Amino acid sequence: MSDHSGQLAAMKAQIEAFCTDRNWDQFHGIKDLAIGLSTESAELLELFRFKSEREIELLLQDAEFAKKLRHEMADVFFFLLRISQLYKIDLSQALAEKMELNQKKYPVELSRNSNKKYSELSAKKN
Repeated sequence: MSDHSGQLAAMKAQIEAFCTDRNWDQFHGIKDLAIGLSTESAELLELFRFKSEREIELLLQDAEFAKKLRHEMADVFFFLLRISQLYKIDLSQALAEKMELNQKKYPVELSRNSNKKYSELSAKKN
């Protein structure tokens, strides 16, 4: 898998053009983009703050809430794509590498039906 063709490449190109048209490269150092990613992630989380699982279930059926959710997710995705576009990070390859590591850290026989961190699972092995 690679970001060099397909939808991810097209989205990165769209974001690059959008930012270039506005001369935003000067504001998009890795630190500032990481801060933006964190800020947008917090705004996504804010949609669920102090809500029960039942309240969230009901909210997810509301069209206006669903729109807010989509927009916050898109903001997070924008910053992630912008970082990967500017700093030549192939997200498809990065995900494939990380999933391979996760397969080792979270073997099915130890992690099925468990939400424990890998370090807690490996202690169970011994």
